[in-house]
Amino acid sequence: MKTYYDPEDLKKFGKIGEFQKSMADKFFDYYGEVFKEGALTTREKSLIALAVAHAIQCPYCIDAYTVDSMEKGCDEEQMMEAVHVAAAIRGGASLVHSTQMMNKVKEISM
Repeated sequence: MKTYYDPEDLKKFGKIGEFQKSMADKFFDYYGEVFKEGALTTREKSLIALAVAHAIQCPYCIDAYTVDSMEKGCDEEQMMEAVHVAAAIRGGASLVHSTQMMNKVKEISM
């Protein structure tokens, strides 16, 4: 079954510089620096990336950071908890915007 997102395309990520090498080089330098061990461990960064991947709904990122998180010693429960954190923040972001609707209803109702 063919899908819009071809899992094989993830393997092509390193080739994004084919049409604009200088910008890709800058991106990969930055990307590499971001994911180095620092104040956060590479394991923690991988879980954050997994959660963000779910929040932005990137199937390539979900695949990549599921593998990466597992390789860095995360288990299924930890990964699912990270996804739930992303879901809670994403849901909360939608709900907090309900104050806009509530303000408008009160304005119109007065």
